[in-house]
Amino acid sequence: MQSSDLGWEGRRPLIPTARPWRALLESREFTIFAFLLALSVALSLRYPQFRTQPNLADVLLNVSQLAIVGIGMTMVILTAGIDVSVGSALGVCAVVVGDLLIGTHAAVVAVVGGVMAGVVIGLTNGLLVALGRVHSIIITLAMLNILRLVGFALLHGNWLTGIPSDLSALGNGTVLGVPIAWWLAMGLGGLATYFLRSRPSGRHLYAIGGDVEAARLAGVRVTRLTVFVYALTGALAGLAAAVFVGQQGQVQTNAGSGFELQVIAAVVIGGTSILGGKGSVVGTVLGALLVGVIRNALVVAHVPALFEGLVLGALIIVAIGLDLLHRRRGH
Repeated sequence: MQSSDLGWEGRRPLIPTARPWRALLESREFTIFAFLLALSVALSLRYPQFRTQPNLADVLLNVSQLAIVGIGMTMVILTAGIDVSVGSALGVCAVVVGDLLIGTHAAVVAVVGGVMAGVVIGLTNGLLVALGRVHSIIITLAMLNILRLVGFALLHGNWLTGIPSDLSALGNGTVLGVPIAWWLAMGLGGLATYFLRSRPSGRHLYAIGGDVEAARLAGVRVTRLTVFVYALTGALAGLAAAVFVGQQGQVQTNAGSGFELQVIAAVVIGGTSILGGKGSVVGTVLGALLVGVIRNALVVAHVPALFEGLVLGALIIVAIGLDLLHRRRGH
C-alpha cells in the first residue's frame, strides 16, 4: 500500500467541486479570519489609535515572531507532540546573536549563529523524544528550565546591552509600510504550506499524529521526521531571536518568558488539533494575528498586563474544547 493512498488529513483538503465556497465558509481558517476582521473593526471604532499605521505595523512586527516559531510548532503538534521550551530557546539564541554582534561579527554570521544554536536545542529535544520514547511535554518542560538557567548564566544576571544595530533593518525595517519581519514570516509560511500539502514528508506528519504505529507500519520514517520537526522549530526560534534582537537592541534576562504560551495559543486557536493529525500553517498565521490583535487591544484599552495570560489561557481552552467537540461529532 502506498502512503499516498491512506487518506490522511495532511493531503490537500477534499473540497467538493460542486460547493467549494461552502467548504471554505465552514473551515476553521475562515471562522478565525471573520472573527479577526470583526474584532479589528470594533477596536478601530472604539479606539481610533488602534487603526493608525504605526500601531498596525507594530502589531505585525510582534506577530511575526509568533508566526515564525508557530510554523515549527504547527508541525510538532501535528505529530501529537508539543514544545514548551521555545520561549527559553529564543532567549538563549538571542544572547548568542547579541554576543556575536558585539564581537564585531557581521549580521549574517550572528543570524546563522542564532539559528544553529536553535538547531542544537531542537535536535536535543527531538532525539530525546524520538529515541527515549518519553512524552514531549516532559522533555521540553525540563529543557525550558535548563535553558532559562543557561540564559541567565550567559548574561551573568545582567541585561546584554550595547549591541550594534546591524540587525535593526530585520527588527524594525519596513517594505511598502509592512515590517520586513512580517514579509519573512509570510515567505516561510508559504514554503511550509507547500511542504505540508504537496510533499510526502509533509503529509506523513499528519499520519504520525493520526496514528503513529499505523504510520510506522506503512513505512513512514517516524523517528527521522520527529527529530526534524523539533530541530526545525529550534531553528525558527533562533531566527525569531534575530528579529527580537534587531527590534529591541538588547537582551533582557527574562527574554522569551511566556513566549511559548503565545505560540501554542496561536497554533491551537488556528485550528491545529492538540491531539495531532489536523491543522494548517495558514490557520496558525491567522491565530498569531488574532493573538497579536488581542494583546494590542489589552494595551490600547489599558487593561493590566496580568490579564493577558488569563485571556490566552481561556482562548486555548475554548479552542481545545471546540476541537474535541468536532472530533466527537466525526468532523
